[in-house]
Amino acid sequence: MWKRKSGKTEQSRLELCDLCGATFAESEAVRAYVPDSSSVSCDNDWFDGLRLITACGDPHFAVVQDIYRHRPFTHEELWAAKIDRALTTGPPVLTFEELGCRTGLHEPEIRRAIAWHNEHLGPGGRREP
Repeated sequence: MWKRKSGKTEQSRLELCDLCGATFAESEAVRAYVPDSSSVSCDNDWFDGLRLITACGDPHFAVVQDIYRHRPFTHEELWAAKIDRALTTGPPVLTFEELGCRTGLHEPEIRRAIAWHNEHLGPGGRREP
């Protein structure tokens, strides 16, 4: 959408509700981070394991927050996501030591993450929900 302000045209940013899919003005968004072991940040690894949820109002926010509250937090899933990020960005990783440096994980954690990942592959090598 476009707003007119002081004779200039500027773009109004829209948000999308994670529950109903409605679009609304950014200023009306209800947001917070919730624990989610499937989420890693491409910008800041301090946010790994946290997912930013956005809703069009408090009632929808409460529903989305409750969904994540009941989702199990699996450390191996988080570690697998960190490994995936390390393998798909930056220079190639060739050893467990290099992978550990890039992810902050130790070799036993890397091995557990790989095992978790392999257990959750579906037919055709795709990840099962």
